[in-house]
Amino acid sequence: MRLSRTLAVLTGLALALGFSGACGGGSGGGSGGSGPAQTGVVGKAQQSRKLVIGVKADQPGLGLQTGSRYEGFDIEIAKIVAKDLGVDESGIEWKTTTTPNREAFIQQGTVDLVVATYTINDERKKKVSFAGPYYVAGQDLLVKTDNADITGPEALDGKKVCSVTGSTPAKRIQTEHPKAHLQLFDAYSKCVEALGQGSVDAVTTDDIILAGYAAQPQFAGKFKVVGKPFSTEPYGIGLKKGDKSSCEKINAILTAAASDGRYKAAWDATLGRSGKPAPTLDTSKLTSCE
Repeated sequence: MRLSRTLAVLTGLALALGFSGACGGGSGGGSGGSGPAQTGVVGKAQQSRKLVIGVKADQPGLGLQTGSRYEGFDIEIAKIVAKDLGVDESGIEWKTTTTPNREAFIQQGTVDLVVATYTINDERKKKVSFAGPYYVAGQDLLVKTDNADITGPEALDGKKVCSVTGSTPAKRIQTEHPKAHLQLFDAYSKCVEALGQGSVDAVTTDDIILAGYAAQPQFAGKFKVVGKPFSTEPYGIGLKKGDKSSCEKINAILTAAASDGRYKAAWDATLGRSGKPAPTLDTSKLTSCE
């Protein structure tokens, strides 16, 4: 009797251990097969198939809103990134951003990404992370066609120059050309209106933005880009500080788009209409996502 009870106990323990081992093996195999859960922008894209992307709404050729539709080079770059993250265009919520609110929108989670002529610089990198750059612009000046006085930044002393609050171009005028009279608005479109009305002498921002305005039908023949760039402005894709894996993924997407023709197609469909040929994206200059 005692022997029978002992055998029964031992048999029960063996079955329990065998069951436990089988469960442990199954769990380990399942975990290894699915891999670690993705976080940040990549994780949200995979889980919800949706993204909120901040863009400009008043920059012809780059980010321009007409009704509920957004179009431009930045918009096409954003679509490429979203698509490769698993989000179709129908899953994108476009959110209009302005220069002063881009960092705040990212930090607060109002947007997942910002693709909005967003210059990468050290000050901004303290607050957000950047993938890219996907384009390198240069600060220039927009003036009336008949203006022969302003031939470059060295001719700005005493002139009324318009830019946007918090922008890199505005800060450069303040520090490098302090004798210019700087007028600030919250959007470049307001600067262009002021130029047309004669209340400012020049508008300053990146050359490609100015070219987009000058090419607009309502401004045809009225304005010209001086054509003397005086800075280097690398445009990046902003995302939450520390989301390194998502940043690296976006850089990989940009690299692929540069090699498979999607980058050029995005340019040709937007800024390329001005006759300016598509630039070559130097993928060796992409950020390290630190």
